[in-house]
Amino acid sequence: MITNGFTYIAVLIFLAAILVWLQKYTKAKFFDFVPPIVLLYLLTMIFCTLGVWDLAETKPAYSALKNNILFAMIFLMLLRCDIRKILKLGPKMLGGFFAASVSIGIGFIATYAILHTPLGADAWKALGALCGSWMGGSGNMIAVQAAFDIGEADMAYALVVDSIDYSIWVMFLLWAINLAPKFNKWVKADTSTLDEVSRRLEEDAKANEGPITFVNIILLLGMSLVVSALAQNFGTVANGAMSFLDKSTWTVLFVTLAGLIGAVTPVGKMAGTQELSNVMLYSVVALLASRASFLELTDAPLWIAAGFMILAIHGIILVIFAKIFKLDMFTCGVASLANIGGSASAPILAGAYSGALVPVGVLMALMGYVIGTGGGIIVARIMSLFA
Repeated sequence: MITNGFTYIAVLIFLAAILVWLQKYTKAKFFDFVPPIVLLYLLTMIFCTLGVWDLAETKPAYSALKNNILFAMIFLMLLRCDIRKILKLGPKMLGGFFAASVSIGIGFIATYAILHTPLGADAWKALGALCGSWMGGSGNMIAVQAAFDIGEADMAYALVVDSIDYSIWVMFLLWAINLAPKFNKWVKADTSTLDEVSRRLEEDAKANEGPITFVNIILLLGMSLVVSALAQNFGTVANGAMSFLDKSTWTVLFVTLAGLIGAVTPVGKMAGTQELSNVMLYSVVALLASRASFLELTDAPLWIAAGFMILAIHGIILVIFAKIFKLDMFTCGVASLANIGGSASAPILAGAYSGALVPVGVLMALMGYVIGTGGGIIVARIMSLFA
């Protein structure tokens, strides 16, 4: 059993590295449906269940790193979210994205209203974190967890749903590509603007490509850690002066604002933000999973069923929106996966339609990072009314 905090951290990060390496060098199709980040969570939970490390002895190392890395990670992710580029998607695709976001929120609220008794009075918190993920990404989920101070055991339910239900949803959307011509004809969608938008976005992406240098990495690392420190200090002061929001929420708001401002400066164009933020993301996910045991998941089947109910409501509402506003299958599918899957899977679905449309999937996914945390918190607050 591991009792040393440094050894515990080293094992977690090494496990993440092995999984990412396996995906890169084996190119196994298995990773298209079960990405390394999901495997990392599941394997780390198994190790926790088997007692590979002592929870009490390793808690100081966990507590010292988790939030500090988390807020640095959010800042780095948001540096890629240049609002000016996102607006280039055009009103129809932006409308499709927000239609997906709204329908997801409605799905969560309706599902909790129906199942709040069997799920539990405090389940709205973990569902709010899951909503943050399904509107944005894993970083948003962890940010909502910090805002509501959700325990690792409760988060385990949300993460199990996030991995199982999400994987099946991805497979469904990839299968649905074959229905695109019939769907577009049924909703009377005009797809003529997609190629033009994609071309412009692809040109912008190529213009900003650059090498990842030591200078970039050390500057981005130092900047993100300083922002994390300043944000947490600000959160403490703001909570004391304006207690209607807790410390964690103020901290997340500070980090979000700093990231969005940084995204429109030259810092937002620096190469390395995605790679460094992914290192932090995998580290935080491993830390979270390391405190969750499968022995605490006796109610997981009910949560998985609740996840499918949320997706069903989301899908039905999105189809209704598509019929009313004549949204094509590409817009609906990528908007849905940009919310639920984030930057890891939205470009894959976009590329399955056409390689030229990958930038659209990327930018839609980046929009999720902007709204995911706030959306998760708002939906959670509404769900709390049913508790």
